[in-house]
Amino acid sequence: MKKVVIVGGVAGGASAAARLRRLDEDAEIIMFEKGEYISFANCGLPYYIGETIKERDKLLVQTPLSMGKRFNIDVRINSEVVSIDIENKKVTVNSEEKGSYEESYDYLVLSPGAKALKPNIEGINNSKIMTLRNIPDTDNIKKVVDSGNIKSAVVIGGGYVGVEMAENLKERGIKVTLVEAAPHILAPFDSDMSVIAEKELYDNGIELVLNDGVKAFHDKGEKVQVALQSGKNIAAELVILSIGVVPETSFLKDTNIELGKKGHIIVNKNMETNIKGIFAVGDAIEVVDFVNENKTAIALAGPANKQGRIAADNICNIKSTYKGSQGTAVIKIFDFTAASTGNNERTLRALNIPYKVVFVHPASHATYYPGSHTISMKLIFNDEGKILGAQAVGYDGVDKRIDVIASVIRLKGTIYDLAELELSYAPPFSSAKDPVNMLGFLAENVLTEKVEVISPEEFLKEDLKDSLVVDVRTEIEYENGHVEGAVNIPVDDIRERINEIDKNKDIIVYCQVGLRGYIAQRILKQKGFKVKNVTGGYKSLSSLSFKPHSRGADTDNTALKETAVDVKKNYDRELDACGLCCPGPLMQVKATIDELSVGKILKVTASDPGFFEDIKAWCKRTNNELLELNREAGNIIAFIKKCNGESITSSKNESSKDNKTMVVFSGDLDKAIASFIIANGAASMGKKVTMFFTFWGLSILRKPEKVNVKKDTLDKMFGFMLPRGSKKLKLSKMNMMGMGSKMIRKVMKDKNVSSLEELIKAAIDSGIEIVACQMSMDIMGIKKDELIDGVKIGGVGYYLGEAEDSNVNLFI
Repeated sequence: MKKVVIVGGVAGGASAAARLRRLDEDAEIIMFEKGEYISFANCGLPYYIGETIKERDKLLVQTPLSMGKRFNIDVRINSEVVSIDIENKKVTVNSEEKGSYEESYDYLVLSPGAKALKPNIEGINNSKIMTLRNIPDTDNIKKVVDSGNIKSAVVIGGGYVGVEMAENLKERGIKVTLVEAAPHILAPFDSDMSVIAEKELYDNGIELVLNDGVKAFHDKGEKVQVALQSGKNIAAELVILSIGVVPETSFLKDTNIELGKKGHIIVNKNMETNIKGIFAVGDAIEVVDFVNENKTAIALAGPANKQGRIAADNICNIKSTYKGSQGTAVIKIFDFTAASTGNNERTLRALNIPYKVVFVHPASHATYYPGSHTISMKLIFNDEGKILGAQAVGYDGVDKRIDVIASVIRLKGTIYDLAELELSYAPPFSSAKDPVNMLGFLAENVLTEKVEVISPEEFLKEDLKDSLVVDVRTEIEYENGHVEGAVNIPVDDIRERINEIDKNKDIIVYCQVGLRGYIAQRILKQKGFKVKNVTGGYKSLSSLSFKPHSRGADTDNTALKETAVDVKKNYDRELDACGLCCPGPLMQVKATIDELSVGKILKVTASDPGFFEDIKAWCKRTNNELLELNREAGNIIAFIKKCNGESITSSKNESSKDNKTMVVFSGDLDKAIASFIIANGAASMGKKVTMFFTFWGLSILRKPEKVNVKKDTLDKMFGFMLPRGSKKLKLSKMNMMGMGSKMIRKVMKDKNVSSLEELIKAAIDSGIEIVACQMSMDIMGIKKDELIDGVKIGGVGYYLGEAEDSNVNLFI
C-alpha cells in the first residue's frame, strides 16, 4: 500500500487527491493545508465581494468533511508543511492542533500555490491596504465594504484580479481608481486590444491611471494616500493590492529540489521534480509554453487541475504527460468580454520569433437577427501558417471563438484549418461565415500574397512622406472622423477616380474594419499600384487614440444628462440600428433625422460599439443636440434633438468658442517653459488646448537620445545643429554658454516650480493636443520617430480648424 502526502489543496492538490483515490482505493492519502479551506473557487472571490454571488458557501467546492467522507482522504487543515527531509522521506508539519510533528511518505505532491506580491514600498503594511488571494482575504474585504464606510477605493494592478475587483467595487457603488504601472492593463493582451478594454472600464465610471507606479503609501486617518511615481496623489478609504503573485516555495530552499530563477519548482512532463517520487503542480511550478516551447509560469486554475490529475496518474504508473500551457483565459468587464490564447506580440518580439498579424471586426451572429454585436479579433501567425496566438473583445460570442482557436492551436492546426472549420450556424448564434473562418480567410490571403497588410500600430509609426493614404469609406464616415491627410475616395468610386491616385507613391488604403480596404486594394493592385491595407481599418486605428483622463471628483459615467424633459418617456420617434456596422447606424440616423421636424427627439439603439463616439461627433458636426447617451447590456442608446441647422450653442454667440491655441515657433528654454505653463493653466480650467510646434519649436519635442532614421545630407546637418530635446535648449537672454539654462533650472527646482520636462508630461497627461507641423518637420529634416510619445503630426489646416474654435490664439 502506497502512502501519498499532498502539500496544499485548491485546484492542483485537491485534483491530485481525488484522482489518486479513483485510481487506488487502498492508498493512504494525507492532505496538508496551512489554511482552513482546502478547495474553493478562487476565480469567484471578486464576484462574492460584488454580490453577484450572494451565498458564501457556493465558493466552497469541497470542505474537509465532504472530501474526507467521499474520497476517504485524511485532510488536515491549519497544518503547514515547513520543511522536507528528502533522504528519509519525511515532512515537518506545524499544526494548530498537534503542534510540530513529522509525517512520512512514499510519494509527495507539492501544491503550495502562490501568494500575493507585496513589494517593499513605504507604508504598504497599512491595515487599509488589502490583497485578495483566499477566503479569509475575501471575508476581510467584504466586511469592510459591507460596513458602508467605503466611498472610494484604489486598485493597484491591472491584471485579471485587479480589473475584476475594480468592476465589483464599482458595482457596490464605490468610486474606483485603477492604477497600473505598465502602459496598459491586462498583460496577456497587446496594447491595440487592451486599450479597448480600458475604454470599457472608463465608460463604466472607473478612473484609470496608466504607466504610473506606486512610490509610497501614507496614512491619512480614515484614508490612505497613494503617492505615485509621477507625483500624483490619490486618497481612498480602501486600497486593493493586486500586482501579481510569487510562488510559496520558501520552505523548499534548503532541499535539493530544483527551483527556477523566480522560485518556481522545476518539473518534467510527468510533473515530477528532479527528486524521484516528488511531484509538483499548480501556481508554484514552471511549465513549458505550448506555443514557443520556452519555460514560463502561468497561474491558471484549468492547467492546475490537469497537472494534479497527471501527477496522480504517474504515481499510479499511468504514464500521462503534460504538454504545456498556452494561457487561454477570459475576463468579464461589466457587460464586455475579453479573451486570449497563445502568445501576444510582446512575447514573440522578446523571443525574436517572426510573426504576422491580422484584425477583423465581424458580427457575433447574423446581423439581421436581433442582438448582434461586433467582435474585435486579432490573429497572430507565422509564414508557415502556424497559429501563435489570438485575442478577442466584445459583448457576445467572444469566449467561444477563442475556445475554437485555442483548440486548433492545441491540435497543432494552422490558419488554413481556421478557414476550413465547419462550425454550427443559425442566425441567433453565428453567420454562415463564422468570425473564426473570417480570420482564417484573411490570414490565408496574407500568406498567399493576395493582400499586403499594415497593422494599425505600424501605420501610426509609418513615415508617410512618400505615401498617399486613401480612405475608401463613404463620405459620411469620412466627415465623421478620418486619418489626417487621407484622401476620401469611396471604394465604389475607385475605378472611376483612379486617375486621382498617384502611381508613383506607395498607397495605403483603409476602410472601417478592413473588408472594403481589401476590395480597393485588389482593384488597385491589378492596375499596377503598390498598395497596403490597414488591417482592422479605422476602427482599430481610432481605438489606439483612446487615452483616459481624470473626470474630477464630481463626475462618474460618461452619459450625457438631459435636464428639461425626461427623454426616456418623451421622445417622438424610435430607431433600431442594432446589428448594423458602421456606417449603417449613422446613415440610418441621418435619414431619420431628415424626416423629423425641428425640436423633435429621436431615440436610437445601436449595437456597434463605435457608435458611442460616432454619434457624439456626428451631432457636433451636424449641429443636432445629443441629449443623452448611455450603454445598456452592450447596446448604445442615444436621444437626439433635431435643431434648425444653426449651432445649438448659437445663443451664447462667439463666447462659446472657448478653446485655446498657440503656435510655438521658438526653441528657447524660457519661451518653452512659458508656453507650457500657460497651456497647463488653461487645461486646468477645463479648456481645450492645442499647441502647434513649428520650425525651431520642434526642438522642444525631440527625444533626448539619438534615433536611427534614414536621412539625406541636409537633413542630417539640421539634425546635428538643432538641440536634441528639452534639456538641450538655451535661454533667449543671458544664456552664458549654457550656465544660464542651468541656473534657471536650479532656481525653478529650489522654488518648487515644475521643470520643463514635468510640464510637458503634465500637458500630455491632461489631454493637451501637442501637434508637430508636418511641413516644418520636412524642412528641418525631423522624422516622427525622433519626437517624444504623445505628439500628433498635423498641417496648417488642422491648426486653423482648432484656431477657429478658440478665443485665444498665441504666437510664441
